[in-house]
Amino acid sequence: MPGAIYAEGLVKTFGDVRALDGVDLDVPEGAVLGLLGPNGAGKTTAVRCLTTLLRPDSGKAVVAGVDVLRHPDAVRRSIGLSGQFAAVDEYLTGRENLQMVGQLYQMRAKAAKARAAELLEQFHLVDAADRPAKTYSGGMRRRLDLAAALVVSPPVMFMDEPTTGLDPRNRQQLWEVIKQLVSGGTTLLLTTQYLEEADHLAHDIAVVDHGRVIAQGTSDELKARTGGERVEVVVQDRERMATAAEVLRGFGKGETAVEEHTRRLTVPVTGGAKLLAEIIRELDTRGIGIDDIGLRRPTLDDVFLSLTGHAAQGADGDQPDAPGERKTRDERSERNERNGKEAVK
Repeated sequence: MPGAIYAEGLVKTFGDVRALDGVDLDVPEGAVLGLLGPNGAGKTTAVRCLTTLLRPDSGKAVVAGVDVLRHPDAVRRSIGLSGQFAAVDEYLTGRENLQMVGQLYQMRAKAAKARAAELLEQFHLVDAADRPAKTYSGGMRRRLDLAAALVVSPPVMFMDEPTTGLDPRNRQQLWEVIKQLVSGGTTLLLTTQYLEEADHLAHDIAVVDHGRVIAQGTSDELKARTGGERVEVVVQDRERMATAAEVLRGFGKGETAVEEHTRRLTVPVTGGAKLLAEIIRELDTRGIGIDDIGLRRPTLDDVFLSLTGHAAQGADGDQPDAPGERKTRDERSERNERNGKEAVK
């Protein structure tokens, strides 16, 4: 039986670009699926198809037991969506924005007002509740947008990079809200560029590249697939990094990753602490000073690198999946930046 979110063979093209090339997903009720992938891999396009904002060219999609293509209105009544950009009316106050959303969902005025007050408290917006949203900082707008997506406590939630623009404290607060939602039975599909976020929240992770799901499993399963341990070395002298990389290649079981700006080198190994001691001795013999060295398990970033050929990019570097949207996104970014400068933080 399909899960609360189910997709089979979803295909979506934009001219010559195949944004989705046969995506399959199955998210059990009450679970969190983290959707990861390089910029332009198809994550946002998949979310838009599943939430009825785009119609796929072919394939099947079922959300909350309802066929997305046949009954889109019924799907919309069963879901909440927080997109990449805050969709709030900047001329209304935070409280008015939330009450408006409640009334659009046909809540009685009194119930909408009570729910707005509850969400303002939950998202730490009480002090700014009666100020126009255009005076909010970027992080506050993001929290208000997320609160609006939760006005009707939907059984299925879609969050497209929900913590973009939030500081670490607010990100942690949102993680707690997400955990509460899921513990109450909500099913969540989460796209994110913060790998630690997927590691922390998702029961299952699907890695998307070139419009296809190329790997899926729990965080531990994906890390095990990458295999082995990693030695990380931070070299004191940037000019000695090439020599240090040569040393690591002699001990490693794969490609050595080099981060010039941090003077950090990482290589997959087998052999544990004994091998680490040998590497330290060889670096010392070559006269290579180090600031730090350690042995660690693979991270989701290592998984990303091994599956897609490069490390995950931060959310600020993300590009839209669908052609023709870059200009719109840039205009929004410029507007948000202007508003952020004017905001009362």
